[in-house]
Amino acid sequence: MSLGQRAGWLGTLVAWRQKTDWIPPLLARLTLGIIFAESGWGKLHNLPKVIAFFTELGIPAPSLQAPFVAGVEFVGGLLLLAGLFTPLAAVFLAATMAVAIATAKMGDVHAIGDFAGLTEWAYFVLLMWLAWAGAGKVSLDALITRKGVHS
Repeated sequence: MSLGQRAGWLGTLVAWRQKTDWIPPLLARLTLGIIFAESGWGKLHNLPKVIAFFTELGIPAPSLQAPFVAGVEFVGGLLLLAGLFTPLAAVFLAATMAVAIATAKMGDVHAIGDFAGLTEWAYFVLLMWLAWAGAGKVSLDALITRKGVHS
């Protein structure tokens, strides 16, 4: 492949990436939004079990923390689905993942590969990416930003 052909191929790839850059944040938001909305909904409807689990983990004030976490997951998940206040929702949800890792998952970690393989870690990483990168072009956040710019 000549240098000119390579440059043409790379230019095509860059153009394609720019045209489809809305896909990764949309997929991340929809995936995480569904996961957290369902998880939060389940917790809200089983608070006694969640409180008991939080008590076993030694989480302080489990009767306050359980409904708070359930609400953060449910509302945060819905916000991610809509792409509304995405950075804020993502930070709150990432914090719940950090606590979940510290309280419920660290006993399962014996090597760096164990840590990197935690589902909660993958959620944390995606949530932090959304907090920094934002909701993307296909979101209420983007719509509000466009409306604000053109007002």
